[in-house]
Amino acid sequence: MATESPVVSSEGSIAVSMSNSPRLEVQTVSKQADDAASVESGYGSAPPSASASTARLPRVTLTPEHLRHLNKQLETMEPMDVLRFAKIFFPNLYQTTAFGLTGLVTIDMLSRLDREEQAAAAAKQTDKDKDDSKSDGKRHGVDLIFLDTLYHFPETYDLVERVRARYPNITLHTFRPDGFDTAAAFEAAYGRLYELSEDMYDYLAKVEPQERAYDRLEVVAVLTGRRRSQGGQRGQLDIIEVDDERGIYKINPLASWSFDQVQAYVREHDVPYNVLLDRGYKSIGDWHSTSPVGEGEDERAGRWKGREKSECGIHNKQSRYAEFLAAAAAAGPTTTDQQAGAAEVKAEASVSVV
Repeated sequence: MATESPVVSSEGSIAVSMSNSPRLEVQTVSKQADDAASVESGYGSAPPSASASTARLPRVTLTPEHLRHLNKQLETMEPMDVLRFAKIFFPNLYQTTAFGLTGLVTIDMLSRLDREEQAAAAAKQTDKDKDDSKSDGKRHGVDLIFLDTLYHFPETYDLVERVRARYPNITLHTFRPDGFDTAAAFEAAYGRLYELSEDMYDYLAKVEPQERAYDRLEVVAVLTGRRRSQGGQRGQLDIIEVDDERGIYKINPLASWSFDQVQAYVREHDVPYNVLLDRGYKSIGDWHSTSPVGEGEDERAGRWKGREKSECGIHNKQSRYAEFLAAAAAAGPTTTDQQAGAAEVKAEASVSVV
């Protein structure tokens, strides 16, 4: 049975309520506070027509003052303490990861927290408790979400298996482009989409699978591996962000760490990592859009090199999600999704040729 906490309805205060659903849902205190929160968090409001997103917004409203207070406090804390806070504060917390170096550090830190919690629980247990719950506490506390685009490096897929072996208690949820399990099948439907339309590719391979993951798992908050030192749009990251377009919170526990700090942790704790890092790569995504970085280049300089792009869409405000749906709808009610996608790709390709 759901419990209800007090709802404070005065202007500018925080409204919190619980329901039977493990998800949370935003209760707007006032339009003014809502708009201010969007500015404070770095995200604008979703379009009024985006009913699929707004229907699942968190039922915890952080005012600008509260969000600012939380971020100020968390800024002085070590990543392990940020993770402790996140595990307590956010229900349905997941970690999104492509098994980059920062994400691997987060996995290891969470594993250490699990061991701490298990030891503390064991110390409090009576002999009867131990008999009744022999399997309790053995599970990795935060599940992982991996978006398999079908175009990761072989070294990345190998790393996934090594991580599974190192942390056998993790639960990994893998989401691929809808209806496809191999790159060959995907290309049979769309061709080399990453060459024809990056926006369409990003939507089909990353954004839509992410949306599906959030919906299916009823995600309220996610841990990310983004850091300020990665530059670009990430330079001003807060530790807690409100992504009101997707209806989730994003927590960046290692936002203040440098690449050197991350690498030092990996070495100190013998964390598995992608062998491509030993070959000049620093930020690793799909093989067709990732290259090594040169001396003195930014950490993410090897992503989409030579193009005016630094994000794939899953962290962008405008992810082309609405644009793709509009294009598919314009293709006609009897056209299949794949045919609509192919038509859009051809249209974009013809425009670029002209």
